Amino acid sequence: MEIIKRGAEAEIYLADWHGRKVIVKRRIKKGYRIKELDERIREQRTKREALLMMAARKAGVSVPIIYDVRIKDKEIVMQYLNGERIKDVIDLKSQQWQKKICREIGRSIANLHENGIIHGDITTSNMIWMHEKLYFIDFGLGIKSIENEDRGVDLHLLMEAFKAAHKNKNLFQWVLESYEENFDEAKEVIKKVEEIARRGRYMRRVA
Repeated sequence: MEIIKRGAEAEIYLADWHGRKVIVKRRIKKGYRIKELDERIREQRTKREALLMMAARKAGVSVPIIYDVRIKDKEIVMQYLNGERIKDVIDLKSQQWQKKICREIGRSIANLHENGIIHGDITTSNMIWMHEKLYFIDFGLGIKSIENEDRGVDLHLLMEAFKAAHKNKNLFQWVLESYEENFDEAKEVIKKVEEIARRGRYMRRVA
C-alpha cells in the first residue's frame, strides 16, 4: 500500500483490492492512551464512521462506496474517487458553476442533517467532484445528532472554511439558500450559526 495522507487520527493509503484501486483508511495508535482503551476507541470510531457513511448514502448524499470494514484492524476499505477536490477548483470556475456546486452542497448538508447525521468536518477539502457528482468524504469526526447546536457547528465550520480559503463572498449564502429550501428546520439552524459566530467574535475580543 502507498500512503498518501497522514493525519492526527488516521493514515490514508492507496491500495489494490481484488484488482480494484481503493482507499484504505486506518486509524492510528495513540501511545498516550492505555492499550486496551485505545483499541476500543479506535474500533468504535472505525465502526461509527462506516455506519455514518452508509447512513449518508441512504439519505441521498454521495459518499465513497465501502467495500470492507476491518474492525480489528481499525480499517475501512472504500472506493477511490479519482476526481477534483472542491477546494482546488472552485475559485477557478465560473460564478454559474460555483453557484451550482454551492446549491448542491446545501442540498447534501440538508439531507445529512434531516437524517440526524453531523459530518463534523465540513470543508471544501472534504468534497470531491467526479463524473458531474459531488461526493462527501472523511466522516471521521462525525456523530449522530438532531441537535440544532451540532447542525449549526457543522455549517459554521463551512462558513469559516469559505472565508479562509475562497474568494467569492457569495458561496456560503448560496449554500444556505439551498439548505433552507431542502430542510424544514433550516431557519432555526441558521439562527444557531449566527449565534455561534457571535460567540466566536466575543471570545476573540475577550482574549
